[in-house]
Amino acid sequence: MATTPSPTPETNAKYSPVSQTSSPHSSPILNGNKKAHNSPSHSGTRYKLIHEGDIQVCRLNHTRTIVSKIMNSKYLRRWEAHHLELADCEIRSSTPVGFMDCAIAYSTIEEANIISRWDAGQKFCIRVTIPDGSVLLQANNSYLRDQWLHSIVWKRHVLKYDKLLKNTRRPEVLIKEIKSMIDMTLNTPIQDPLVYQFPLELVSQLLSQNQDFITRLAHENIIVALAPLLENNHPTQEICDFFSKHCKNSPRSNVVIELFTPVVQRILKHNTDFGKYPRMRTFVTEYIQALNSQNDGHKVVQAFVHSMHGPGSNCPHPRVLPNLVAVCLASIYNCYEDKKSNLNIHSTNQESACWLEEIEGRLKCFTNMFCTISEYEDWRPNLSSLLQPIPFPDEALADKTFTTCLKQVIQNISEDHKCDVHRAILGIREGKEGWFHLYCPGGIACDDEGELYGVMLKMLISCCCRRKRFLENLNKMIGPCMLLALRENEAAMEVLCAMLELEVVDNNDVKMQMITTLQSTSHGKKMYAELCDRQIALRELQQKGGPKKLTLPTKSTDQDLGKLLSSGSFGNLECLSLAFTQVTSSCANDLIKLPSLRYLNLWSTQFGDTGVQLISEHLQKLQVLNLCETPVTDSGLSCLSSLKSLRKLNLNSTNLSALVFEGLKEKLPALQECDVRYTDAW
Repeated sequence: MATTPSPTPETNAKYSPVSQTSSPHSSPILNGNKKAHNSPSHSGTRYKLIHEGDIQVCRLNHTRTIVSKIMNSKYLRRWEAHHLELADCEIRSSTPVGFMDCAIAYSTIEEANIISRWDAGQKFCIRVTIPDGSVLLQANNSYLRDQWLHSIVWKRHVLKYDKLLKNTRRPEVLIKEIKSMIDMTLNTPIQDPLVYQFPLELVSQLLSQNQDFITRLAHENIIVALAPLLENNHPTQEICDFFSKHCKNSPRSNVVIELFTPVVQRILKHNTDFGKYPRMRTFVTEYIQALNSQNDGHKVVQAFVHSMHGPGSNCPHPRVLPNLVAVCLASIYNCYEDKKSNLNIHSTNQESACWLEEIEGRLKCFTNMFCTISEYEDWRPNLSSLLQPIPFPDEALADKTFTTCLKQVIQNISEDHKCDVHRAILGIREGKEGWFHLYCPGGIACDDEGELYGVMLKMLISCCCRRKRFLENLNKMIGPCMLLALRENEAAMEVLCAMLELEVVDNNDVKMQMITTLQSTSHGKKMYAELCDRQIALRELQQKGGPKKLTLPTKSTDQDLGKLLSSGSFGNLECLSLAFTQVTSSCANDLIKLPSLRYLNLWSTQFGDTGVQLISEHLQKLQVLNLCETPVTDSGLSCLSSLKSLRKLNLNSTNLSALVFEGLKEKLPALQECDVRYTDAW
């Protein structure tokens, strides 16, 4: 049997206590991490716990007669092969005959040791001393012999502590024996999950059965005793309840900072599903609330979040963010549930005010945690996707205190330059409102006359949302946009110009109002004048005349295409080949000005998803499209479903998936030919 390597203990940051009189600036949470204690551990060869196995057995009697001595001499010693099982209470054979006709109870074992003097003769034996003699166990090698010995010793200790602790009623004795059991666990050479699980489960049972006589001092002593064991193991649900109770009853206790911090850090780094372990989440919640009750609690909680992320630009633990978000969301829900369920409990105004103040403190704590989380650039993509469905109760969205605190989170997401992040402020699907709608002037969460809305609008319109579909959806919010434009918000003016340019507004009266709004400010007047110049140039481009077919030479760029199209009329252009040129998605802004275009060849160009999305909205007459060997992905290709006139489509050597391909076949009724060779859909 091969040696099992010793586990590497996880390095967890641990904090020193925050005294009630110390300033937050001297807090170890703000200044750095310290090792709270040094736990003992076994160094040397490690062994897996044996539950059963084949071994040679010999039984000796300790009678003092001459006959017995002769029979027990090494020359007449007889060995039997047995398959032994190390059960919970006894050692037994699967074939109870001969020397093992009766099981050996652990309680009857007086001693178990190695007979080292026989090693030279290649007999690797253990002597198990029992009242009426000894049982010798012979293994094939020294490692296997030691494995059997330590497994038997461990099983004996398990039985001993199980009986002893369950029958102890004195707190000081209970704590002493718990410490002894944990020391034994940490020092045993046996390496097995059961070794660490047993003391945790036993302590859990003791805590649930003996709550009546465990004092506050005993609470802390038990926590101190458990701390070394929890460095590399999750607490059980009962222990989580015990820890939660301590956080709630003694939030400013030194134990909270010194001993609970590494436990909470381990949970946040390794837990995969709080749904299975709700009491573990409750413990983390109570711990954070205990941190918040320290001097300058906001900074202490903020420092804890910083410690969970780590000093680098990227957090090395992918589970930390979703676990923190889960804790914050559950806590915010609980705040509003508590408000509803306890509204009628407090009879006096003073009691009600105190209760509401306590809830507001909790609410502010966890909302501020979202603000701290959103400061990290590497966390924002996942955070924005988790918050995009607006996972908060309706009472929270109607609460001015909550929405005001959350504004900084939404602003941090809005100002992120990654499209996947700032687009998360929009609805999660078509027709579903998002944060963009809630903070719109007149929206349920807007309390700043559109200041945050202007920030969101600026990022969206300047990056990836200057598109017809987005602007059509803004028809419902054209009033707030005109209001912001009157207040000289440049993003709002740009939106109005884009809506006029792409003709997404049908009502002439509304168009006139938009034009009047733009002309009411000097900057708006300038932007409208530039729009008029572009419209004149567009009409010249789209005038009837010019070639029906056009092929650009190899090495042509976006600038070359733009310069060519601005040199005359191309209203008759139906066929355009840009194959093997150096054009990118940027040229889509010029392509959408060609209303008669029916054939477009982009073979082996750098035309990507952004360009495909744009032409899908504007070139509705397109019948043949060649995207062979372009960097398009499912994100852009799925938009082709709006080109209902498409008859031939070449997606050879693209990143097309089978799922998107099936969707395109369903949504493109005129499609006759589609080349999907060298794709996942092939």
